[in-house]
Amino acid sequence: MTASQPGQTGEFPTEFTATSLTGSISVRTTEMGLPLGVKVDADQLRRDPEALAGDVLRLCKQAANRAGLARRAQLRQLGFSSEMLALTGLPTEQQVATQEIIDEQDYDTEPQSWLRSV
Repeated sequence: MTASQPGQTGEFPTEFTATSLTGSISVRTTEMGLPLGVKVDADQLRRDPEALAGDVLRLCKQAANRAGLARRAQLRQLGFSSEMLALTGLPTEQQVATQEIIDEQDYDTEPQSWLRSV
C-alpha cells in the first residue's frame, strides 16, 4: 500500500491518500483518517464484503499515519523539541514504517479460492 499527500505550498495538506499494492483500492482521507472518497475497481466488488471493508479501513489508517508523520515533520521545522514532539503522540518514521511492513505482510493479494468464475 502506498500513501501520499497532495502538494500544497506553505500550507499543511487537508487531504491524504493511500492506495493498495495492486492499485485496485484507493482512499482519500482527512488528517485523522476519516474517508473523503473511496475508489474500488469493479473486480474488488466480488470479494467478501468484510475483507474489502478491512482493506479500506487499513488504507484509511495508513493515510492517517502518514499524515501524522507529515504533521510531526512540520512541527519539527517549526522548532518543536524532541520532548515536545514525543508528547504529541504523533507517530515516528520507525513506527509508520513498522506498521506498513506489518500491513503489507497481512495484505492478502492471493485469491481466496482456487476456484474461478466461468
